[in-house]
Amino acid sequence: MQKYKILFVDDDQQILSIVGQFLSRCGFDVTTESSGLKAIERVRTTYYTVVFTDLIMPELNGMDLLKQIKEISPETEVIVVSGYGTIESAIEAMKLGSYDFLQKPINFDRFKILIDRIIEKHKLEEENQRIRSQLKERYKYDELVGMSPKMQEIYTIIDRISASSPTVLIQGESGTGKELTANVIHNNSDRKEGPFIPVNCGAIAESLLERELFGHVKGAFTGASKDAIGLFKAADGGTIFLDEIAEVSPAVQVSLLRVLQEKKVRPVGDTREARVDVRVIAATNKRLDEAIQKQLFREDLYYRLNVISITMPPLREIREDIPLLLNHFIAKHQGNESAASPEVSPEAMAKLVAYDWPGNVRQLENVVRRAYALGIDEILDIDDLPKEIARQTGKPVPTDTDLNLKAIEKKTIQQALQKVGGNKAEAAKLLGVNTTTVYRKMARYDIQDDR
Repeated sequence: MQKYKILFVDDDQQILSIVGQFLSRCGFDVTTESSGLKAIERVRTTYYTVVFTDLIMPELNGMDLLKQIKEISPETEVIVVSGYGTIESAIEAMKLGSYDFLQKPINFDRFKILIDRIIEKHKLEEENQRIRSQLKERYKYDELVGMSPKMQEIYTIIDRISASSPTVLIQGESGTGKELTANVIHNNSDRKEGPFIPVNCGAIAESLLERELFGHVKGAFTGASKDAIGLFKAADGGTIFLDEIAEVSPAVQVSLLRVLQEKKVRPVGDTREARVDVRVIAATNKRLDEAIQKQLFREDLYYRLNVISITMPPLREIREDIPLLLNHFIAKHQGNESAASPEVSPEAMAKLVAYDWPGNVRQLENVVRRAYALGIDEILDIDDLPKEIARQTGKPVPTDTDLNLKAIEKKTIQQALQKVGGNKAEAAKLLGVNTTTVYRKMARYDIQDDR
């Protein structure tokens, strides 16, 4: 039976001891913490179903702790506890997302009823999520493609943050799809009607980046003939995507930190600040922990950006997704949509799966673009591949069960058909191919038509 984790935060050790013993006797998995700052670190690494926090504490009070927990883990229920409770405090806590407000001395009967109610609510939500996950197409998530466990984890994270707007840090090698993932996060959030503004921080000169991001007023510098609102203001109500965040200069890092903390921007040359409602998604292909050690990146900015962390896997670590990605790119770049999609010969597929892909998914898509540019007919064969892939030697083709190419493709088609009740046209949409290809592959793999 699953144990739901509970965190109780109070600077009074006696209360922590009494509460800890009570919850343990009731069979709950309880952690106690005397510091709001330490509690935040726990919430960053562990999911708690419910957090109880004292209202008055040194360093970080209960209201601030509530706000930060809701930013880090929106699904965690938070209950503020106080011996100095007022109606005003209770109303403020509720506005910030508190599930309830509990007064000291604690009534342990009500205490347990609150916990039981929250756990029942979570059980119901988890069951609903399980059903939705079974029904939801998981070979793709918008333009993200992959059925590997690592991609499934990313889909789950996007699901969990869809109803809120926490700051997200996406890490991964070049070509793994960081901007695409940021776009998918935006399109599946409550900000999807707002703008999505991508910014390549490494491609803009240091002297220009600050005014590009925050704008400037007329006369702020030579050539500033009129006001400019800046990209943060342009993204108001939506999302700004800061790619190559590790390339940002220390001066701009300070300005970014201020925007994240205060939700305000100050245009270059202006003394006034303007409030902005912007969700920030940042990305980097570098190790920010190493940059922090070298004092090239601010640690406080890192923690502000890294509220939700997503790591995009390199293609060599999700080889089982290569057949699915390949079909997706073939369909995407096929000029004649009514024609049958080219098939990939087993020999070519084996070469593609064995290759290490230093350019990752972007490189795989370019292989498909190249093949179409050079002209392919019904079969994409070894001769259609770049030399570095076609002539690779000394690398054994993966023989692990998960990488059995025919088994993967057959299973993928069977699962797609099962999800849509055998409808070939709908299965083709899920797989990113045309209907003719589905029929042809059903015949190849002797997949029975149960309709």
